[in-house]
Amino acid sequence: MKYALIYGTIAGAVIIAVMVAMFAITGPEGAGGSVWMGYLVMIVALSLIFVGVKRFRDIEQGGVVSFGRAFGVGFGIAVVASIAYVLAWEAYLAISGVDFIGSYVDSAIKALDSEGLNAAERAAKVAELETLRSQYANPLFRLPMTFIEIFPVGLVVALLSALILKNPKVLPARSAA
Repeated sequence: MKYALIYGTIAGAVIIAVMVAMFAITGPEGAGGSVWMGYLVMIVALSLIFVGVKRFRDIEQGGVVSFGRAFGVGFGIAVVASIAYVLAWEAYLAISGVDFIGSYVDSAIKALDSEGLNAAERAAKVAELETLRSQYANPLFRLPMTFIEIFPVGLVVALLSALILKNPKVLPARSAA
């Protein structure tokens, strides 16, 4: 649990710092424009899962850890980092007053005009986007949706870290030469 809190908090702080910097530089509309940049930042920050699992294995476990235990530590770090991300996003929305989903829906509706849809298809897509707008206003919808943005990335990093770092065998003692 200690490693999950320490490394999850650090990973969350890195994501939050980059998110704040992106919003400060480009504004909320520009920062949301690059999904790839967002996921790249998540992967870089969530690489702390690997660091946390390795330190757990080497320091707490004497170099020995099963896949399950390593995955559990990585899973915990991913959960803490994801919760930090959700809380930061909620704080940003509350402090800034930015209508993120409103801007998103409005730009998505504008983009529909260039898709060459007939009136019925366009109306159906607009209705779907308007439903998203109203659902996003509900924290019981928004919080899990925000969590799901980052947690699967953390889960994959935790899985890969556990696969790479598992070492179920006791290491022989090194002799001083």
